[in-house]
Amino acid sequence: MALHLIKLCVGAESIRDLEEWIEERMRERRRQKLPQEQLHTTRMVPKRVAEILDGGSLYWVIKGQLACRQRLVDIRPFTDGEGISRCHLVMEPLVVPVSPRPYRPFQGWRYLTAKDAPPDLGDGSASAAEMPEELRRELASLGLL
Repeated sequence: MALHLIKLCVGAESIRDLEEWIEERMRERRRQKLPQEQLHTTRMVPKRVAEILDGGSLYWVIKGQLACRQRLVDIRPFTDGEGISRCHLVMEPLVVPVSPRPYRPFQGWRYLTAKDAPPDLGDGSASAAEMPEELRRELASLGLL
């Protein structure tokens, strides 16, 4: 069973904000003739890499709600120019909205088990998938979604 990571998406106001940021990074990577992969740098390296890479995703918390996910395809530890250990989380650039759920702020990332992960929107909740994100957020915050 896959293990996931969860992380705050600092600076993003919406899923669309995140998607636009990813699109811009992909355009820049194409210009530089770099592989079309999305990298997110973290300080800590997950210890349970094999479980994460067995179908795991990075779930993003946007404006206090678990909002979307991206499939993790690799985890690459490295040492930066200042000698500090870091890690690249390599993700598919496709963002998948999930059933929104309130989530308190935290630092870094956390593990998220498959049983605790919210379902993707569109997996039996087509009407929620068609709603504007702001409406989904509001309904979830009221406990109605």
